Amino acid sequence: MALRIVFAGTPEFAVPSLVAAAGRNEVVAVYTQPDRPAGRGRTLTASPVKLEALKRGLPVLQPESLKDELARDALRALQPDLMVVVAYGLLLPQSILDIPRYGCWNVHASLLPRWRGAAPIQRAIEAGDAQTGACLMQMEKGLDTGPVLLTQRLDIARDETAGQLHDRLAQLGAQTLADGLGLLRAGMRPVPQPQPAEGATYARKLEKSEARLDWSQPADVLARKVRAFDPWPIAEGEIAGENVRIHRAVAIEAAQLAPPGTVLNVGRDGLDIACGAGALRIRVLQRAGGKQITAADYLNARRDLQARA
Repeated sequence: MALRIVFAGTPEFAVPSLVAAAGRNEVVAVYTQPDRPAGRGRTLTASPVKLEALKRGLPVLQPESLKDELARDALRALQPDLMVVVAYGLLLPQSILDIPRYGCWNVHASLLPRWRGAAPIQRAIEAGDAQTGACLMQMEKGLDTGPVLLTQRLDIARDETAGQLHDRLAQLGAQTLADGLGLLRAGMRPVPQPQPAEGATYARKLEKSEARLDWSQPADVLARKVRAFDPWPIAEGEIAGENVRIHRAVAIEAAQLAPPGTVLNVGRDGLDIACGAGALRIRVLQRAGGKQITAADYLNARRDLQARA
């Protein structure tokens, strides 16, 4: 029997889960953040979830808050069996969590309790985690503290960026949700497993100020930041007096004979920058106002560096 589902989500990450929820169920409403100004023209822009919902002919609701009686009455009138929440962007008070027959489920992009919070994908890469995954969680009032219904794991590739991992986890999260909904439709509701107290970490929101690379840090730390901060906020650093954005880089071994920030070598494989330990080999970068270019193309424009090749 199809479930009556209310879906709440906003960014691109939530779209595959909306598709999964709508597959064999009745999505009676889609909640998403109000349209926001975006782009250079600051034009009011609909969220990716809203666009997908409209494409499917689903009713869309965009309240500024879910804390008032009007919002509760609107949700109650929908008589949902379940509310599915994926990166919605609004806190759900207990009075909302209690309305759906089976409560509220959340798709979270980490192996809870590790990386609760706003930026689990980026923090996992930055920390050097070998694995991550998707959790289906029964929501409660605390931030990502609810019991876990289902978990699926995946390995993080050594050269994977946050953008690439985001896309894989969006699909994995949707599959995990589809598995949970299938069990619920079959009358086999997943058993909630309380999160262990040990191993809990918090994935704080990314800040633009984090983008600046400190060459005194070890090269492997900086290489992970480059991957974690792509596609946003994009790592930045100084190369022989010029500030550039760094999109691809790897850590290599190097003797510590030069101060951090020194250009050690340049060539077709990249530009090697001395770090606190080892060196960062930069392979793809971007000059101010320019497009992404390879290290070789960058060298063609920096005659002062060509002498070091």
